[in-house]
Amino acid sequence: MSKKEEKPLKELVNQMLRAYGLGDRLDEMSLVKSWEEIVGKMISRHTSEIYFKSGILYVRLDSAPLRQELSYAKTKLKERLNEKAGKLMVKEIHLK
Repeated sequence: MSKKEEKPLKELVNQMLRAYGLGDRLDEMSLVKSWEEIVGKMISRHTSEIYFKSGILYVRLDSAPLRQELSYAKTKLKERLNEKAGKLMVKEIHLK
């Protein structure tokens, strides 16, 4: 393999996962993983469960006041998460 044909291992793994139809699941996992980066450590510490299904991000919080506060920022959160993902993934956010 010449220098021009060399690719980083991460890129090859991503290509393989997408070839097997696992690209969407990989994107979902990456989105959930980016939650702390988007909202910060304090909010992340109060997040007890987070998962993504059919365009909806489900977030369970252990603080009612924080849940209320985040409900006002849903639009901004969706924008930031979609920007991080590089495409429109999050259509709704459900806070529990």
